[in-house]
Amino acid sequence: MTDKVKFSRITRQWMDMFMHRSMRGWNHFAKSTGLSMPQFSILMQLHHKGPCGMSEISERFDVSAAAASQLVDKLVHSGLIERVEDSRDRRAKQLSLSKKGAALVEKGIQERYRWVDDLAEKLSAEERSKVSEALSLLTSVAQKMESEKL
Repeated sequence: MTDKVKFSRITRQWMDMFMHRSMRGWNHFAKSTGLSMPQFSILMQLHHKGPCGMSEISERFDVSAAAASQLVDKLVHSGLIERVEDSRDRRAKQLSLSKKGAALVEKGIQERYRWVDDLAEKLSAEERSKVSEALSLLTSVAQKMESEKL
């Protein structure tokens, strides 16, 4: 087996395990909060991309304006997001995370990554060092590839 084939196989195995554990963490956390995955995804979008309008929510999640409005209404009533007039267009509404919503997202992020801490406990210091070096290299190359696309 060539080095490229072996690398690809091992990396794909890691990606599959990582995605499985990561998504399982998200799903478990979302269910524990009583939110649906689309609702939790809206919170995550606001966390990562900042405030946005309702049209961005419906476009991003490929749902009708009415469906997006229903999802958002539940989040507003729960105190997780705030809806205010857009200063550029008084007819439009701007959505952003509330303090309560931001705290919930942070808790979800910590829950999602907890298994990495558990994994680190199972490795020796030398193994953690090797894995860290390899992942730093992969991250650096992936970031460079991403920036070349822009």
